Amino acid sequence: MNLPNKITLTRICMIPVFAVVFFLPQIPYNYLIAAVIFLLAALTDALDGHIARSRNLVTNLGKFLDPIADKVLVSTAFILMLTTPEVFEVAGAWGLIVAGVCIALILARELIVSGFRMVAASRNLVLAADKLGKIKTVFQDAAIALLLASMPFLDTTAGQIVNYVGGVCFLLCTVLTVWSGVNYIVKNREVLQS
Repeated sequence: MNLPNKITLTRICMIPVFAVVFFLPQIPYNYLIAAVIFLLAALTDALDGHIARSRNLVTNLGKFLDPIADKVLVSTAFILMLTTPEVFEVAGAWGLIVAGVCIALILARELIVSGFRMVAASRNLVLAADKLGKIKTVFQDAAIALLLASMPFLDTTAGQIVNYVGGVCFLLCTVLTVWSGVNYIVKNREVLQS
């Protein structure tokens, strides 16, 4: 197993650690620590991809594991955040409802694009990620990290500002997620032609 794949596996192993820390209020600043774990895991995505491409270490295992690791990490974070309503309630009474709808859209897009890629793979077509999808990922990761990091400090002005900025990133990532998903399918619509 090469280095990029080991890094990807490390990211997968960080997901349950992230979840445990998130749910353990006995750990001081558990949400802040969870945000750091999430951010480190998210950064390994750029690292393993860079190493794989620069050293010509791209493998089928890596092509399989990397997108799964990314989707499971982000999906886990969003689902866990829905279990803690105060993450989104700074935005008001409708915050949790809006967050639930946004997360449903984000997860639906990921499932649709994954299915689309499976159809493409069955036709021996390789579909590269586009720039819009990469920008979406940056906003998703920023939103999750900022919202989590703000949690221990919501009773302060600084914590509310960080939460607000995280909320804006969250709304932007939702728009970018839907936009990039539609763009990805339209750009590669030949995959769906019989």
